[in-house]
Amino acid sequence: MTTYAERLARIQNRSRSLLCVGLDTDAEKMPMHLRARPNGILEFNKRIIDATKDLVSAYKINFAFYESLGKKGWDILERTVAMVPSTIITIGDAKRGDIGNTSTQYAKAVLKDLGFDAVTVAPYMGKDSVQPFLEYHDKGVYVLALTSNKGAFDFQYQKIGKRRLFEEVVRTVKGWALHDNLGFVVGATKSEDIRTVRRLAGDLPFLVPGIGAQGGSVEEVVRYGCTKEGAGVLINASRSILYASPGKDFAAAARSEAVKLNNEINFFRDKYF
Repeated sequence: MTTYAERLARIQNRSRSLLCVGLDTDAEKMPMHLRARPNGILEFNKRIIDATKDLVSAYKINFAFYESLGKKGWDILERTVAMVPSTIITIGDAKRGDIGNTSTQYAKAVLKDLGFDAVTVAPYMGKDSVQPFLEYHDKGVYVLALTSNKGAFDFQYQKIGKRRLFEEVVRTVKGWALHDNLGFVVGATKSEDIRTVRRLAGDLPFLVPGIGAQGGSVEEVVRYGCTKEGAGVLINASRSILYASPGKDFAAAARSEAVKLNNEINFFRDKYF
């Protein structure tokens, strides 16, 4: 069986891309001509995928933007996942994490029933809340380590003895990796600490949000987040690509932004690796 890490590396090598586009589609930010259409969100997602699929190695779908739409949103979510080519990683950005029997059901829903290739999870409740996801050996599990929001300083930087909490999370969770399918979420806006997480995590893959609208540094993410092979990172951008234009040219504009970001990422990969 091909492991998740092996599949990710193969996809990134073939596409020469570390780019992940977040399909976190907000109907109120879509072009006006799509907002009144019954399948406007689905059409928007399809156009974005068609415009960028040769430039990315993954798509990340934040569940909140679909769950908020009720039953219709779940249908859009399923149909969006089905539109992504099998040669591209799909990440269910669900941030799940609960007691073991509940996490078992969450894992089944995201990784089996919906068919995502990877999922984001929260480690706060400990190993038994993450283990059910890791049992899907060919699926990726990205554990929240150091997030891109301002509230990260409320807990993640608090000292646990001599270490900060996020460092202790990485040190502890790394020991749960048995099937080459564990990774970490590390925010681009915390670029000064990405190097620390990489040192602690070894070659485990990172999912890095916070580029684009949130202002993270592409250069610092590549320089400090990549493995020694210049890979091992999925750099996510959502709003800066999805809403590059409010008009009917939104897909072309999204592609232009994706090309620009992908070229910038590869420029720094060539510079440092």
